[in-house]
Amino acid sequence: MLRKENIFVMDSERASTQEIRPLKIVILNLMPVKITTETDLIRLLSNSPLQIEIDFLQLESHTSKNTPIEHMMTFYKTFDEISKSNYDGMIITGAPVEQLEFEEVNYWPELTKIFDWAKNHVTSTLFICWAAQAGLYHHYGVPKYLLDAKMFGVFEHKMFNPQNPIFRGFDDVFYVPHSRHTEVRAEDILKNPELTLLSESAESGVYLVMARNGRFQNLPNRAFIW
Repeated sequence: MLRKENIFVMDSERASTQEIRPLKIVILNLMPVKITTETDLIRLLSNSPLQIEIDFLQLESHTSKNTPIEHMMTFYKTFDEISKSNYDGMIITGAPVEQLEFEEVNYWPELTKIFDWAKNHVTSTLFICWAAQAGLYHHYGVPKYLLDAKMFGVFEHKMFNPQNPIFRGFDDVFYVPHSRHTEVRAEDILKNPELTLLSESAESGVYLVMARNGRFQNLPNRAFIW
């Protein structure tokens, strides 16, 4: 599929001849339609000039109903298979469970186990959508709030630290799509000294949060994006 989109893909034989260590990324894909999500993420990662090696991670406590089991068995690993590995980066996607309390999600114990494992095995972790709320709640006790009406649309956002590398190439004002029933609030972020609010919208609220602006003492980086 990537080759059809003219995205360069290197086979393992050729990769092994290059004198460069690949960037190792693990993706915990919680989305129901996994193949579409995989392709979207790899399409973005392919913009890097670096050689990237990707592992897809699945939860053992939850069976996907919208992706063929053959696909899961071929392309996905379990936590036990990767638990002794180290990664440069990890991406954790959203999931359609945002209106449940975190502890009501049937795979919450396994998910938090992976969150904690990443502290010592992953250099930088990117939490997206519901995963951002889950990560903020688990690591920092930041609650989520149910909205009176669904937040849906494309909204104007501002950045608080344009020099942060994550904003490289951004305009002073940029637009972001939102589609959600819950939110985290800026006041909960700002009162936690370990968190830095990097971007929000006057209409849609918090957008991007980084743990200690990406700098930890004996801990890896974390970024939380809606």
